[in-house]
Amino acid sequence: MKNSKFFFSAIIISLLLVACSTMPLTGRRQISLIPTSTMLSMSFQQYKTFLDSNQVIASGKEAAMVQRVGQKLAGAAENYLTDKKLGDEIKNFDWEFKLVKSDEVNAWCMPGGKIVVYSGILPLTQTEAGLAVVIGHEIGHALAHHGNERMSQGLMTQLGGVALSVALQEKPAQTQQIWMAAFGLGAQFGMLLPYSRLHEYEADQFGLTLMTMAGYEPQESVTFWERMSKLGGAKPPEFASTHPADEKRVAQLKKLLPKMEKFKPQNSTVTKKEEERKK
Repeated sequence: MKNSKFFFSAIIISLLLVACSTMPLTGRRQISLIPTSTMLSMSFQQYKTFLDSNQVIASGKEAAMVQRVGQKLAGAAENYLTDKKLGDEIKNFDWEFKLVKSDEVNAWCMPGGKIVVYSGILPLTQTEAGLAVVIGHEIGHALAHHGNERMSQGLMTQLGGVALSVALQEKPAQTQQIWMAAFGLGAQFGMLLPYSRLHEYEADQFGLTLMTMAGYEPQESVTFWERMSKLGGAKPPEFASTHPADEKRVAQLKKLLPKMEKFKPQNSTVTKKEEERKK
């Protein structure tokens, strides 16, 4: 028994060493078992499945606001990647922003820029800038490849590190749970997978940068997360469960605010990419 446990542990360690890669935007090593093409293919499929089974709000002021904020942030994200000499990554994003009718206080972003905002979170965001905090944060997770990392961790810990294709074939239900939990839909599938503090800090920083580049006031991030921190009770909203809101997070955001000055647009709130799209 001891030998088998040792052998299994050795396999896991070997897989981790092989699967680790350096995340260009952060410079840190992260586990990445799944090819980008596979992540994108599954993401687009799961996104369509979700939209087909939920009520999408396609018109009205709130839907228009989600589109407006999303497109500004998408343009900022592409500008940011270009500035970081990572323009090749832009091809991996096919941006979509959907508002879904639901009382849940939640929002999420799948790989490839597939984003859903639940109508239940809008009373909490309150303003367009508040919504930019939420969407920017979720795009931050996508830019940092947190989805692949979390999905890979799930495959390692729950399915022994098998390939995604094998997991889908042999254990489709469990694989579906891991996928949904990795992108903030866990409560619907009986599984919650909170983001790590490291992931949250990275997403906060990227999100704050993007909303600033898009012309929104970065101070609103502090205001929003202070509101989130007041949501408690025995069962907080899923967005608060998967995105821990506390005094440490607010303190970190306040430390980042002075660094945002250099990202503020000089004369316009419209990003370069957004200008190109309007031509």
